[in-house]
Amino acid sequence: MEDCIELDFLGVETDRSGDAIAIRYSINGKTSVHVVDGGYIDTGTKIVEHIKKHYNTTHIDHVVLTHSDQDHANGLRTVLEQCTVGTLWMNRPWLYADELIDRFESYNSVDALRKKLRNIYSAPAALEDLANERGIPVATAFQGTGIGAFRVLAPTKSRYLDLILESNKTPEAAEESYMGQAMEGIAKVAKTVVALAKAVWGHEYFPAEGTSSENEMSVVQYALVNNRSVVLTGDVGRDGLNEAADYAPVAGLTLPGVWVFQVPHHGGRHNVNTEVLDRWLDKRMSNQPEKTTWNAICSSAKKDVHHPKKSVIRAMLHRGAHFSATEGRTFIHIGSGIKRDGTTPIPQTPYPEEQEE
Repeated sequence: MEDCIELDFLGVETDRSGDAIAIRYSINGKTSVHVVDGGYIDTGTKIVEHIKKHYNTTHIDHVVLTHSDQDHANGLRTVLEQCTVGTLWMNRPWLYADELIDRFESYNSVDALRKKLRNIYSAPAALEDLANERGIPVATAFQGTGIGAFRVLAPTKSRYLDLILESNKTPEAAEESYMGQAMEGIAKVAKTVVALAKAVWGHEYFPAEGTSSENEMSVVQYALVNNRSVVLTGDVGRDGLNEAADYAPVAGLTLPGVWVFQVPHHGGRHNVNTEVLDRWLDKRMSNQPEKTTWNAICSSAKKDVHHPKKSVIRAMLHRGAHFSATEGRTFIHIGSGIKRDGTTPIPQTPYPEEQEE
């Protein structure tokens, strides 16, 4: 039997978008199941039922939490409760309290800082507790780590620690920053709604500011199976994508060009820009090709009117992608070396004539 891989991007249909990805692959006759993120609480049951129905198992070799946001973490509770799991992979800020203590002026106790970080990052802390109760090993996922067929491209540990300090969630900044961050988000949304403008093919505009430190913590993974390259990005931003691209040759990934590229952060325009996309996906084409050779897949809810951004869809199409979003779908399935009965092709997303300015 030849090597094969199939990926299922499950729909997370709430007012806000979320991520939940189920993967099965076979290499040299050995089959593995790999889950990346779990959406919200209700998504967990969907993941378990999907794996039972389509993979005919309740065993998952690797569960990966890309970062601490609840739209990625909470559904994994059900997965850990209802499936047997080989390893839970996630990065936990509180493990590094002893390395961070000197950089927090208001803390002189490692135990106090560790407790505070577990409280702030409550979603992954709950997963750690559940994994310990069920005897599931928990491992870190920094650059260079092998997770089955996948290799972690980012973050490095040193950059991860810097991001903890920069995050609005960290102890010294938490109380005064939450409201400011919320108001800033509202302002950005309002600006986006009123700032659509006509744009010709190939024109791209992205804001100067990037995404949050929390999103930048996302684990970026790469696998090559059946000569098909897959890159899963979570909610990572431009800095993380550049860090991942720097490491890609070490992991055996030649850029630009991939077969499946997960569009970061549900199609957020603060996560990518022209330079980063040129590096990963090649430069803009002179016109849209009739036939596509790679896939940009976006996890975005139909009710989430703010994702994906039109500027991001345009940028993917500029580089010859077949762009598809999970919106309103039970899941998006893509496979190589294996076929699943009952699946039908998803039409290409129409090219947006407008973009956010």
